[in-house]
Amino acid sequence: MSEQWLTSLITETAQEGYELAIKLSRMGIKYTQPDEEIRGKIRPVYGENADNLIASSQVIATNFQTVSAANNYWRN
Repeated sequence: MSEQWLTSLITETAQEGYELAIKLSRMGIKYTQPDEEIRGKIRPVYGENADNLIASSQVIATNFQTVSAANNYWRN
């Protein structure tokens, strides 16, 4: 991918940080499977599987830890 979409991990608020964590997670999938048609075909398979949804939440949480560290969210 040639598009530069991630210019900083710094966000104004924790909410923006969490949204960035979701974007990081989604972009990881896009990089792993760049074919939009294939992603669309497999979405129903993982979208109805509790284990896969929990795994997705874990990836988002890990990315939010990274964003939180970059923003020092726990400083106070």
